[in-house]
Amino acid sequence: MKFRSVSNSVIQAPSGVTETRRFTLRVAVWLLDNPRLAANYSVKHLAGRLLKQPAREGVVMAQSRLGQLMCRECGNARDRRIGHDLLRQAARAGDERAQQELAQIEG
Repeated sequence: MKFRSVSNSVIQAPSGVTETRRFTLRVAVWLLDNPRLAANYSVKHLAGRLLKQPAREGVVMAQSRLGQLMCRECGNARDRRIGHDLLRQAARAGDERAQQELAQIEG
């Protein structure tokens, strides 16, 4: 019986996948940092959707920014609770912005 070895291209994820995720994170942060665009609800919604997957994967900046967005902009208690959880995770990882936001919310 003859076994074939698996090539490295099958085992490794394509480099375009991580570059695309990094790009979406940068676009979301840019949208939220732009004063004219960030005032629009649709832009905030889009930025939140772009931040969702990186935040789930543990990217601290995405957790921090999505947590801030959910705490400030969401009207229901469930979304605010999720935002607090994201901020706590980012604060534990050392994100200063998340630590300051938690101090304002809790204190």
